[in-house]
Amino acid sequence: MSTNSTFYQSIAFLGVTTGIMLMIPLIAMQFTDEVAWTLSDFIFAGCILFGTSVIYKLVTRKTQDTIYKIAIGFALLVGIFLIWTNLAVGIIGSEDNPINLLYFGVILVGIIGSFLTRFRSQGLALTMFSMAVAQAFVAAIALIGTFYQSPPSTVSHIIGINGFFITLFVVSALLFRYSTHRNFATLEK
Repeated sequence: MSTNSTFYQSIAFLGVTTGIMLMIPLIAMQFTDEVAWTLSDFIFAGCILFGTSVIYKLVTRKTQDTIYKIAIGFALLVGIFLIWTNLAVGIIGSEDNPINLLYFGVILVGIIGSFLTRFRSQGLALTMFSMAVAQAFVAAIALIGTFYQSPPSTVSHIIGINGFFITLFVVSALLFRYSTHRNFATLEK
């Protein structure tokens, strides 16, 4: 079977998987008022889930390095989680607090860094560390500028949630770094 045919089958599988995942909130809406998605929510979630899955497939399809694949998947999941959390409930205050828009800058750092480094693990490690710094920078802006007071958030909440994401970005960076060192060790043999 040709690689293009296999790739298209993978994309079709990802589309079906995304559809199945979107059935979860649709079914939940039938049983509870706690889940109240609109059509735009389903479209956005579908685009994010399917788009991220396709990006993963495109970036990892020519490599056999398992650690690199894990690192890419982990980095993408952290990015999705940051976006989802920010849009759903907001990280600082509520989702309506304009300071939360700065978190899209963290994602932008990741996108730009990924393309500049051509998705090489050594460059992606630096990109993930840069995202951790950008995340810390947003938290510092929120705390120094007291943007967390309207709507109210506690300082420990801001430090905790941002520390959580910073840790995830650092773990991703370390995975890429490990992949780089492992590949260098393989080349030396």
